[in-house]
Amino acid sequence: MSKELLSMEKLSIGCVAPPGESVRNKTGTWRTQRPVFKNTACIGCKACEIACPEGCVFEDTAHTHTLEGKDREVPNRVFDPDYCKGCGICANECPVDDIDMVMEEK
Repeated sequence: MSKELLSMEKLSIGCVAPPGESVRNKTGTWRTQRPVFKNTACIGCKACEIACPEGCVFEDTAHTHTLEGKDREVPNRVFDPDYCKGCGICANECPVDDIDMVMEEK
């Protein structure tokens, strides 16, 4: 029995997948933490949306909050629980600490 050697082009190092790959595989069922968007200090920078590896953080344009001391309405942020892995990247990247990670309750 002969074995064909794999070329570097055929190898995939680690568990690398393009962003949003879990659309075919809902990953929300195995998270241990979930984000809680306080929506009080959010400045609308979208760092959480940009950093989310699954693209499940988005604006809730139907609900807004006013920044303290400012006359500016900012859309609230929410997440899609079907796809959020609970990785905490959104909370880590938030420059105003407006996202808490809490233990998931099943």
